[in-house]
Amino acid sequence: MLARKSIIPEEYVLARIAAENLRKPRIRDRPRKARFIAKNGACNLAHKNIREQGRFLQDIFTTLVDLKWRHTLVIFTMSFLCSWLLFAMMWWLVAFAHGDMDPSTENATNSTKWTPCVTCVRSFTSAFLFSIEVQVTIGFGGRMMTEECPLAITVLILQNIVGLIINAVMLGCIFMKTAQAHRRAETLIFSRQAVIAVRNGKLCFMFRVGDLRKSMIISASVRIQVVRKTTTPEGEVIPIHQVDIPVDNPIESNNIFLVAPLIICHVIDKRSPLYDISAADLALQDLELIVILEGVVETTGITTQARTSYIAEEILWGHRFVPIVTEEEGVYAVDYSKFGNTVKVAAPRCSARELDEKPSILIQTLQKSELSHQNSLRKRNSMRRNNSIRRSNSMRRTNPSLIVPKVQFITPEGSQSASET
Repeated sequence: MLARKSIIPEEYVLARIAAENLRKPRIRDRPRKARFIAKNGACNLAHKNIREQGRFLQDIFTTLVDLKWRHTLVIFTMSFLCSWLLFAMMWWLVAFAHGDMDPSTENATNSTKWTPCVTCVRSFTSAFLFSIEVQVTIGFGGRMMTEECPLAITVLILQNIVGLIINAVMLGCIFMKTAQAHRRAETLIFSRQAVIAVRNGKLCFMFRVGDLRKSMIISASVRIQVVRKTTTPEGEVIPIHQVDIPVDNPIESNNIFLVAPLIICHVIDKRSPLYDISAADLALQDLELIVILEGVVETTGITTQARTSYIAEEILWGHRFVPIVTEEEGVYAVDYSKFGNTVKVAAPRCSARELDEKPSILIQTLQKSELSHQNSLRKRNSMRRNNSIRRSNSMRRTNPSLIVPKVQFITPEGSQSASET
């Protein structure tokens, strides 16, 4: 502002700011850990140095289904073109061996002594067109088979069988790619962040899951795994150590009824890998919580799976999800605009182990929260009262008609006194 008013030259201000920034110590952020599971459920894993590539060809159908769409369409097109060209060459050889390509036999075809193997096949182009007509069962009436050549009949049978196999494999491959189970998982959504808060007197790890479609996921189950790098007492380093953690469910099962968005809860107890982690330690932890939702699609009966993960930076300590399901005119309405919204609540900053050893920490935290809530209410009420007084005073100043006139009172002695009412 001083430089803008020309009191201090702008060049000097910029130089001083740059010098102050150089003096300040720069804190470098900790390099981000590679996620094992991305937020969209894709596995962040690269396979290298695979020497036995022939194993993929042994299961050719699965390999074709796993390919990208552009590769699948190229293989689909090339398989038909190659088969048409291959059998076109065979038809041309059959016609050439029988003498159908000889110009001297063109006039002899009208006589009863000469019969070609395939009528109107005089070049490779006509042989290619006949190959397409045979394989896709399209007959235009100009080219047709005769009973003159048993070899041609054998080629016809062979091409029909090969064409049926190619149709079955390629069309089945495209159908499986369009009806893959992970397509249904695109409408299964998870909250962007997870929270840790107190529920029923215990610290709990919670996240929200929902289904955007009206068709339900039957027998849906949720599993949570913690992935971290560990070292055994023998010195063995396990880069991806997976530990299953239980999910709190009143029916003693992982199955959920996913008709509306649900908050999945994991109680942090002695069995949990988060038992010794406090709010201060959470940012320093190199862990990843993987969430897996499995179920059967109601419309197709295919098993689907949706995945996501939460790292330490995506876990909010002392927050809770806002309610999004309301009853409106006899119908439960879900507001997905608040799907990932959270509010800050009172929660102890200690670990679950310390909370179990000293239950008084939770009571003190709740008492402090209640006192702060009461103080905020008092401040809010006082601010409202002051604002109302200021508003009334400003209205009196702006509107002269609201000013109360002075009234004069006459005493018996005849003196006058003025007072305001």
